[in-house]
Amino acid sequence: MSLNVPPPLPQDPGVADAVDTPPVAISAAGSPALPGREAGEPTRALWRRGLEVFAENKLALAGSVVLLIVVLYCFLGPLFYHTDQIHTNIANANLPPGAGHPLGTDSNGYDILGRLMVGGQVSLELGFASAVVATVIGALWGAVAGYFGGWLDAVMMRIVDAALSIPILFLLIVLATIIRPTKLTLILIISLASWLAISRLVRGEALSLRVREYVQATKQMGGGSARIVLRHIAPNAVGTIIVNATFQVADAILFIAYVSFLGLGLPPPATDLGGMLSNGINYVDDGYWWMIYPAGFLIVIIVVSVNFIGDALRDAFEVRLQRR
Repeated sequence: MSLNVPPPLPQDPGVADAVDTPPVAISAAGSPALPGREAGEPTRALWRRGLEVFAENKLALAGSVVLLIVVLYCFLGPLFYHTDQIHTNIANANLPPGAGHPLGTDSNGYDILGRLMVGGQVSLELGFASAVVATVIGALWGAVAGYFGGWLDAVMMRIVDAALSIPILFLLIVLATIIRPTKLTLILIISLASWLAISRLVRGEALSLRVREYVQATKQMGGGSARIVLRHIAPNAVGTIIVNATFQVADAILFIAYVSFLGLGLPPPATDLGGMLSNGINYVDDGYWWMIYPAGFLIVIIVVSVNFIGDALRDAFEVRLQRR
């Protein structure tokens, strides 16, 4: 005896999709959780991944050690090696390296070893401060231009293009001639000449990030433009920002050396590494090598170390590496 079994009712495709498709985790910021990563994964795990990637770069580790040694030498060295870097002593001028003066003295009688500590302090302070200011200005400018687009993007980028058409070294010389050189004015001058390149890079990142799903979801949830720029566009361009910030440090130190080499740096008795080179180059024909090589060597190792660190930070903050 056969049973009459009714055929199965047709199932709504939308219901089937809802049953078969696993739910998508939504983060607290209103954006989907990244693939391969559980929602609410501790931030410490991301930092740990970044440190692992950074540690894989041996050149970056060597650069970090060298930069740390230079910083300790410049800022802690004067506590142990006492020299007079204010009053001139012509009787001890141009002494070669020897007892009492391991690296000799300059034309004013200043001890070169102690002078390197003072000049290194100034160069590092100005370099890092200028990089921070330039990075903040450039990142915000590029993020706003790239996110809003349209006429605002066109106007902001034309301003950047016009400023980039002016040679940076020429701009630095003009500004340093008009404004009396101090630490604050040099930071502002170098920052105003250095934020342009990073603004273009961040703007390119913002153009691609503004169409991502999490940005659109934040818009639909009522998130304002300021929140999107500060909480989504800028943080997700952090790889570009960080690596270019490190390059900005190296460039700022070189710019300070350029300006000081041309005699437009800090007035004596203050000095920086570029000012030491400018003073020593006048005696190159006399064979006073100790006035040139130590300052030039310190500039080179600082710039190279910072660039190695920047390359490793770019990999550590790369979004694709954080997902692996």
